[in-house]
Amino acid sequence: MRLSIGQVHRNVLALASSRSCFVLGDRLSFRMLSQQRAAGFHQTAWRGSQIVEDRGGPLTLASLEVQNRVEYGKKEKMARTGGPKPSSRGSSLNVKPRVSSSLNMKPRVSSLNVKPAKSALPKSTGIKKTLKVDEALFSAKSFEELGLPPLLVDRLNKEGLTAPTEVQSAAIPIIAQKHDVVIQSYTGSGKTLAYLLPILSEIGPLKRPMEQDNSEKRSGIEAVIIAPSRELGMQIVREVEKILGPNDKRLVQQLVGGANRSRQEEALKKNKPIIVVGTPGRISEISAAGKLHTHGCRFLVLDEVDQLLSFNYREDMHRILEHVGKKPGTTSRDILGPLARRSERQTILVSATIPFSVIRAARSWGHDPVLIRAKSVLPLDSITVPRPALSQTDANSSSPSNSVNQAAVGSLPPSLEHYYCTAKVQHKVDTLRRCIHALEAQTVIAFMNNTKPLKDVVFKLEARGIKATELHGDLGKLARSTVLKKFKDGEFRVLVTNELSARGLDVPECDLVVNLDLPTDSTHYAHRAGRTGRLGRKGIVVTICEENEAFVVRKMRKQLAVAIKPCEFTEGELVVHKEEDEE
Repeated sequence: MRLSIGQVHRNVLALASSRSCFVLGDRLSFRMLSQQRAAGFHQTAWRGSQIVEDRGGPLTLASLEVQNRVEYGKKEKMARTGGPKPSSRGSSLNVKPRVSSSLNMKPRVSSLNVKPAKSALPKSTGIKKTLKVDEALFSAKSFEELGLPPLLVDRLNKEGLTAPTEVQSAAIPIIAQKHDVVIQSYTGSGKTLAYLLPILSEIGPLKRPMEQDNSEKRSGIEAVIIAPSRELGMQIVREVEKILGPNDKRLVQQLVGGANRSRQEEALKKNKPIIVVGTPGRISEISAAGKLHTHGCRFLVLDEVDQLLSFNYREDMHRILEHVGKKPGTTSRDILGPLARRSERQTILVSATIPFSVIRAARSWGHDPVLIRAKSVLPLDSITVPRPALSQTDANSSSPSNSVNQAAVGSLPPSLEHYYCTAKVQHKVDTLRRCIHALEAQTVIAFMNNTKPLKDVVFKLEARGIKATELHGDLGKLARSTVLKKFKDGEFRVLVTNELSARGLDVPECDLVVNLDLPTDSTHYAHRAGRTGRLGRKGIVVTICEENEAFVVRKMRKQLAVAIKPCEFTEGELVVHKEEDEE
């Protein structure tokens, strides 16, 4: 007996439906659950629009990226992402396209007989802000020219801060215009004050006179600043306390991991701060416990945002982004909830390196975001964001559009000198000692990739008469603070550390950075190198590698577009060799 194609199709569907609960039930449900969880924070930066269209679920952080693509006229990119069309899959699976109305994609959902709703995109509602750039401010000689309130300017003058840096001159006026921004500048260029000063112009005791009249209408936390490490978080807190002064420093509260959580919660209740600075895990933890209320927050700052996009912070960052600046009266079931919540806050993303994942995230989390560099301000929608690499060949491509390392270009302080020399593993510490003496360096940070060898390097340096100490994540909070204080006070000449200190560690006196182990890529090289040459000072970066690793340094030299010169240290002097031909 022969069966028609239609009969075979119906029989297969009947058999699948009758046995799905026994054969596929657990596995299918687990797979669907995994897809739902993966579609949150971590996918915002890289996943294409087909995930949202296929799933037909409610708006998430991932779906916001699709909306921004439509907003900036990138519909042709969505068609190139591949995969089945949503109209065909939606009709066969009988899935209600709850996202389609907000995406305003009428032609693609007509077969589902869904009445398109009014678009919820910011652009279509006519709230897009006009970007006003006064290029004359790029060369501002004082903070008064940038429009900061007199009380804040007086406080800065007392701290010896009289002239803004280039990135501060560009960022302060744009943030004051209420734009969501991405700040990119090399390490040590003053990015922290670039976002702190305009925030303190709007909140706290140093704000503008016009804001004083509205102070009674607002209460609670008005700014949340997220940092990936305790050291960076505590450093930001010290900057805020220094500007606020001893009488008002209680208005900023640190919420970092490794400290006593109960004391932090008590301080929140007692001091009633207007600014909280912390790590993602601790802020998310206290928020989930109902002890941190950020619904009325006006500013959300993500410092070192490229680190905060990593998988480790996904769940904590998802909660923070969903709760900070939530519009009163909205619920999680409201289809406009994510857009409404972010409309109540100003989002500021900061990093020395801005990979494409950060650009995608900024478009998802902000309204018409602006990219700010030194003497440069431009809309983020003017930057082309390539699709993720689909193959190993694409991932290893050296073209700027596919290379993540391109994000590190321009992130190095301009006043640095770069060198590299070769040595056997057992001779690296002795080479470090000769390097320190030849360059007459007084404050040195030496980087390694692992924690275990740090103690051995410190022991060998001490045996050779050089005072050294180690810093790594296994040390307790108090021990790390003590080590940093002693190093900054000059009690130790060399700080031997790992990647923990590559970001956010501010030691202005550091005049030499040494890589005892090669950084994993050019981005990590840039962040390590940025520990010296801060705020216009001169600095030297030396990489000590094995002979068979020299090609890696030459590769990073090409990616970073800087001269990393081969050298050696003989008879107490630095001897620079002739440049080798690039491979």
